[in-house]
Amino acid sequence: MRWFWIDRFVEFESGRRAVAIKNVSLAEEQIPQYAITKAIMPASLIIEGVAQTGGLLIGEHLGFQARVILAKLAQVEFFGDAGPGDTLTYTAEIVAIRSTGAIVAAQVHLGDRLLAKLEIVFALLDDRFASIELYGPDQLLTMLRYYRMYEVGRQADGSPLQLPPHLAKAEQACFREEQPSSASN
Repeated sequence: MRWFWIDRFVEFESGRRAVAIKNVSLAEEQIPQYAITKAIMPASLIIEGVAQTGGLLIGEHLGFQARVILAKLAQVEFFGDAGPGDTLTYTAEIVAIRSTGAIVAAQVHLGDRLLAKLEIVFALLDDRFASIELYGPDQLLTMLRYYRMYEVGRQADGSPLQLPPHLAKAEQACFREEQPSSASN
């Protein structure tokens, strides 16, 4: 992912629900350029943050083996704007997962106020797209660590989330590459 539209997860229950936050900052170049008279976060970027939250929830539930992409916005309703200094809370809940896609119901809150509600349909790409690497497992794991997914994440039974084997293997490979070689003189 080139753009990160969530800052971190504050709750994450595998296969069920994720809550992430986004701190809106005037330092983000899109905000002052979006509207001439008022610095606001573009609705499209809020939607992208919610989609990232829901997409990662689905991806984790599937062991990060499926390629999850936003397919369509079935419902989007905004009730106001967010601007610099605001903290958005994205809550995504899985409604359904099938072999070809998933549906997530989501809400965006600004403090106690409901800012938006959405229903997002995700597609799960099939083998026709297997040769196209969206990003490597090491990049994905770095992003998940930034988001603190494995710090707050829990399985349905309350136990901590575990790294899928292919991500753990990628992390170990990166760690070995970073270790200085012990050359003898």
